Amino acid sequence: MWELRARRDAVKAQLAGIGDFRPGSLVERYRRCGKAGCRCAKPGAQGHGPCWSLTRAVAGKTVTRVIPAAAVERTRQHLEEYRRFRELMRDLVETSERLCEASVSAPEAASEEEAAKKRGSEQPSAPQSPRRSRR
Repeated sequence: MWELRARRDAVKAQLAGIGDFRPGSLVERYRRCGKAGCRCAKPGAQGHGPCWSLTRAVAGKTVTRVIPAAAVERTRQHLEEYRRFRELMRDLVETSERLCEASVSAPEAASEEEAAKKRGSEQPSAPQSPRRSRR
């Protein structure tokens, strides 16, 4: 069980080092402007671009945000950090679940920990005065 606790603590330490992140997908798009004489109107033309957009789901709807070309690399780093965050969270949940399952399987170890927590202060509590009748 100590291996699971060590793994849990290691994952928590890695989570503390997570930087800025954001969910979504970065998409490179090329678009046509709609002018008949433009180079993008010719068959097989690639179109204008690239334009970068970040898409993600919010409350069941797809939300798209245009990302300036200067911010594309930083956005990629944010997305990669989000993937790392999700992987660490998955690992933390799995490790914690295994730790909880192990403590249920070995109740004597868990009961010792609980008993230590319940002991609290070793000082006796102050005596209480007798309760008065409410007639």
